[in-house]
Amino acid sequence: MDRRIYGGSTVTNLILLLFLLSSTSALSKNLNPSPGSGQINSNSVLVALLDSRYTELSELVEKALLLQTLEEAVGRHNITIFAPRNEALERDLDPEFKRFLLEPGNLKSLQTLLMFHIIPTRVGSDQWPIEEPGRVKHETLANDHLHLINGDGRKMVDSAEITRPDDLTRPDGLIHGIERLLIPRSVQEDFNRRRSLRSISAVLPEGAPEVDPRTNRLKKKPAPVPAGAPPSLPIKSAMAPGPSLAPAPAPGPGGKHHHFDGEAQVKDFIQTLLHYGGYNEMADILVNLTSLATEMGRLVSEGYVLTVLAPNDEAMAKLTTDQLSEPGAPEQIVYYHIIPEYQTEESMYNSVRRFGKVRFETLRFPHKVAAKEADGSVKFGDGERSAYLFDPDIYTDGRISVQGIDGVLFPQEEEVVESVKKPVKKVVQPRRGKLLEVACRMLGAIGKDTSYFTKCR
Repeated sequence: MDRRIYGGSTVTNLILLLFLLSSTSALSKNLNPSPGSGQINSNSVLVALLDSRYTELSELVEKALLLQTLEEAVGRHNITIFAPRNEALERDLDPEFKRFLLEPGNLKSLQTLLMFHIIPTRVGSDQWPIEEPGRVKHETLANDHLHLINGDGRKMVDSAEITRPDDLTRPDGLIHGIERLLIPRSVQEDFNRRRSLRSISAVLPEGAPEVDPRTNRLKKKPAPVPAGAPPSLPIKSAMAPGPSLAPAPAPGPGGKHHHFDGEAQVKDFIQTLLHYGGYNEMADILVNLTSLATEMGRLVSEGYVLTVLAPNDEAMAKLTTDQLSEPGAPEQIVYYHIIPEYQTEESMYNSVRRFGKVRFETLRFPHKVAAKEADGSVKFGDGERSAYLFDPDIYTDGRISVQGIDGVLFPQEEEVVESVKKPVKKVVQPRRGKLLEVACRMLGAIGKDTSYFTKCR
């Protein structure tokens, strides 16, 4: 009986031991999620980056909307982040290049730049090449390559020196501090292309030779257009009369040899309006209700520049049905908000500060939009139909500029005063008949019938 009781207790203890072991393993799995689970805990390298001394890099990651992408990358594998010091992003970086990165239309370039600093594997400071000079290539999250270099006893990644190796180490990755920002070639080329539009040439298409009808000789070819010169004809000549689906042919790089990709630039700025938020109605009018996006693309391809005063959604909601129901009304409203010049917030504000009230040409010929300084900003229009510059420089690429305003502009109704002609009384002197005058002269000459002569007088 004792043996039976002892055997039963042994089996019970074995079952309890197995249960405790399985519970411990399950608990450890929950505390340490698998790499593919995609869950980020407080001990993640991303949390360490956001709370680290690399505040400038952290702000750029948030502005580039990359947190979700990096969380997914950390959930799949370890990562290594090369973090530039704050001074490299504040004082050492070219201000024009930093302004280029922070423009809403260049979000993809900013994302590519930041992903270029991250490789999807764990590389500690002890994994640098030992030989001098050593060079190991690693693929980045931007689908580009970085090179780990050991030169003169210094650990380097491409052209940047590692100043803080293994600065922050976490189970899912680590961070190395580097002295400068790494710029991939694709971002540098995009920046150079946007900055130096002067190298782009707008060339007139060569047609058949023309004969001068007066001399029956070939006309001389015009002088070549210098690089970056604007089209020779005004933009009014490039547009079809009234609301149209496409503009009339204009001088510039027409045909298959376009030097300006106007359609891509218009598509880029419309996507920027949608991502910026608050300008969905304007984008909808350009794309769906009208064919103005196509026309703007053609104009930009021909070498013209445009500035769009885009009313926000709150302003567009105030439009009445009568204002939009007339044929061609949406086109005419948008035409009045497009200036055939390249203007930025700075250039417009400087103009109104210097000259007071400025009148800009619009695509709604011959109407102009007035601008003046008000409350430290630029105010367009007068009276109730006025609008302030609300969101400056939403999109600027050197050819198209988009400025957000808080109202819809309309041309001023010109009061035509008709001159009323007052009737003028004309004093008509009575004229004597010809026969009576001749008779009076004859009688006076012979001295007869003096009484009648007196009546004639």
